[in-house]
Amino acid sequence: MEERTVFKNKEVLVTGGLGFIGSNLCIELVRLGARVTIVDNMLPRQGGNLFNIKDIAGEVTVNVSDVRNQLSMDHLVKGKDYIFHLAGQVNHVDSMKNPIQDLEINCLGTMVLLEALRRHNRDSKIVFAGTRGEYGSSVKLPVDEDHPTNPKGIYAVTNLTAEKMVLVYDDIYRIKGSCLRITNTYGPRHQMAHDEYGVFNWFIRKALDDEEIPVFGDGRILRDFLYVQDLVDCMLSVAATDGAYGTVFNVGTGIPVSFFELAEKIVAIAGSGRTKFTEFTQERKEVEPGDYYADITRIKKITGWQPKTSLEEGIARTIDYYREHGREYWQRGKAS
Repeated sequence: MEERTVFKNKEVLVTGGLGFIGSNLCIELVRLGARVTIVDNMLPRQGGNLFNIKDIAGEVTVNVSDVRNQLSMDHLVKGKDYIFHLAGQVNHVDSMKNPIQDLEINCLGTMVLLEALRRHNRDSKIVFAGTRGEYGSSVKLPVDEDHPTNPKGIYAVTNLTAEKMVLVYDDIYRIKGSCLRITNTYGPRHQMAHDEYGVFNWFIRKALDDEEIPVFGDGRILRDFLYVQDLVDCMLSVAATDGAYGTVFNVGTGIPVSFFELAEKIVAIAGSGRTKFTEFTQERKEVEPGDYYADITRIKKITGWQPKTSLEEGIARTIDYYREHGREYWQRGKAS
């Protein structure tokens, strides 16, 4: 898209940039000619992995720090044209076990970043990566941005709070901010050491290991599943669209797929693995919101973005990536 030329020679900060979504975003930004700085605290099990950026390691600046560190953020925001704020605690179960850490990373971290911008760089534009979990259980489908927000877990509460902070700073201090409520995302560079940050990629690991794929309940729960490159394209479209700031957007495909159907597709494309129904653990049952798929009318209208990758194509690309690089992901992050 022509609008992507806006990133050429721009200074861009990506928080959480060594993780799944962040690293894919950084690779695309480098391709577009941006000067990219990554900040990531590399907490164990969270998905940060230097292998994720091996192809661009000499073309980015990596700062191993934490968004909660005021001195770091005061320094890092200076001179940045765009900030993609992806750093966050994204484990639903952990957020209930350790809610204080969740609060500190997602809320305090966002506030430290916003305050750094208020003091040192009000001209920067920020895109915040939130979650469809902010809605909680759906009262109507598809879910649009005016749907009630009734989060079922602390992780979703802290994401919703961080989103509101970004919008307040946009409104009061004119620090342009846009907020995304992102559906289940899958693809290359996702951690594969455990199943706590996304069932989709764990299904792929199980298939590649020729093991049983655990489908919870009766497998009929619906989701829309978004390929990571489509999400990257979305973030860049939002950042490049002046009319997108001060606004909340759903990001997804809008196409509902059941978990059983997903598992069956993965088995068929991988040519290995098998589906097995299993009961929800109590921890998962408590935070499971039920069916969800997004109404993406608003983001299509304002930015022109829409997803391009079919589920089958996305699964195949993801399987190909891990067949080649699985050793860099299968064990990494297991130790707590």
